[in-house]
Amino acid sequence: MSETQADLWHGTTILSVRRGGKVVVAGDGQVSMGPTVVKGNAVKVRRLGSGDILAGFAGATADAFTLFERLEEKLERHPGQLARACVELAKDWRTDRY
Repeated sequence: MSETQADLWHGTTILSVRRGGKVVVAGDGQVSMGPTVVKGNAVKVRRLGSGDILAGFAGATADAFTLFERLEEKLERHPGQLARACVELAKDWRTDRY
């Protein structure tokens, strides 16, 4: 594979499977900056709320952690209402209230 073709392939993988009333969420552990692998064992799938919510992230780590923190705050305000917490987070994020 030429260097040009290799540069086209990048990303992360978060996979979720639900079957028989059970859910599995998995993610790769590689963090890279350009072509350099910075970390190979990052945790990209987290438990939120009281532990019954699984979330995976890809992209800028700082943004992901900020969004996780904000979602945790919304879940505390709206316990047991994941959809409402997400909508409230999106409203605040869109109107730049952070």
